[in-house]
Amino acid sequence: MTEVLFWCSLTGLFYIYLGYPILVKGLARVCPLRRERHPINQRVSIVIACHNEADRIRNKLSLLLRSEQAGMVDEILIGSDGSNDHIADTVRLLNDPRVKLFEFANRRGKPAILNELIPQCQREIVLLCDARQILADDVIPEMLANFADPKVGVVSGELKFRQSSSDSTAGQGIGAYWRYEKMIRRAEAQFRSVPGATGALYAIRREVFQPIPESTLLDDVVIPMVAVTHGWKCVFERNAIAWDEASGSLGQEAVRKRRTIAGAAQLILQHPSWLLPWRNPIWLEYVSHKILRLTSPVLLAVVGVTNVLLMSQSFYGLLMVFHLCFYYSGFAGWLCQKIGRPSLLFGVQAMFLTLNVTTVAALFDAIRGRFRVTWQRA
Repeated sequence: MTEVLFWCSLTGLFYIYLGYPILVKGLARVCPLRRERHPINQRVSIVIACHNEADRIRNKLSLLLRSEQAGMVDEILIGSDGSNDHIADTVRLLNDPRVKLFEFANRRGKPAILNELIPQCQREIVLLCDARQILADDVIPEMLANFADPKVGVVSGELKFRQSSSDSTAGQGIGAYWRYEKMIRRAEAQFRSVPGATGALYAIRREVFQPIPESTLLDDVVIPMVAVTHGWKCVFERNAIAWDEASGSLGQEAVRKRRTIAGAAQLILQHPSWLLPWRNPIWLEYVSHKILRLTSPVLLAVVGVTNVLLMSQSFYGLLMVFHLCFYYSGFAGWLCQKIGRPSLLFGVQAMFLTLNVTTVAALFDAIRGRFRVTWQRA
């Protein structure tokens, strides 16, 4: 029985982190999604929800409105969620009639702002983005080209981190993690649909949008998944880039991921029907990518405990050596980050362990119902 538990748990971990990416890449090659993609002559509405982000808003919009794609922007709706900064002055200084500020006195969170503003947009295509990230100069035409296909309802952009943070242990681990994530998303988009979008940058047909619960943590998963379950496609556009700064430490990244992972747990509670293959047209992608990772800490614990119990057998004793080496290398990566010594060898292991520890903390948040819908400035 102990051996069965060991191998079943190890198989589960293999599927989550290696098996599923291999499977979806194979499916993308064997059964590629056929869709139209060509330039279209349309203008977009842009919606930005923010809280005390006046400085970032000014920088982001100044760059956007000076870029070549500015002529493709019909309006920019800014939802100020209980802010107490000088955002009204910022909008006034931009001096562009397309920029419209909606100030909400009570802080409710991003989903409530989206529910208010998206239905007020004048254009068919609505671009959703956050205040922090800077958009590349060709984001809008690259995103719009995907809507040439009438079956596409949501388009996700790509989040990239600037190289300045990659020389740290955390930067190495976070960079590797995002390359891994984007590889999976590209394969999912090439096969059927992506079960979610990049929160910093995605676009949606206005007719596709349906109001979401105001307690939702992951609007960038729920909005696309609602569209997908109603027959639309959600695709990934790798040439539409939002630039961000990587977290300076594994601890900072853990704070971000804790919210994301708690949001994945919340999906089970708010949308249980998505766990049913006959109700979810991309059940394989959704369960494999979004849900099964929540079981990773449990599987790791079972593998560890059963490995200890089986150590008397030489084969399992050897596996235990590899087991311990992996955990020690993860701790070494954390220690290197702590003392400011960059490590090319241990960043990935440290990031992996950080994500699993964060998953445990996020699951405790979910069990206690601690879903904080409002966000904190990073």
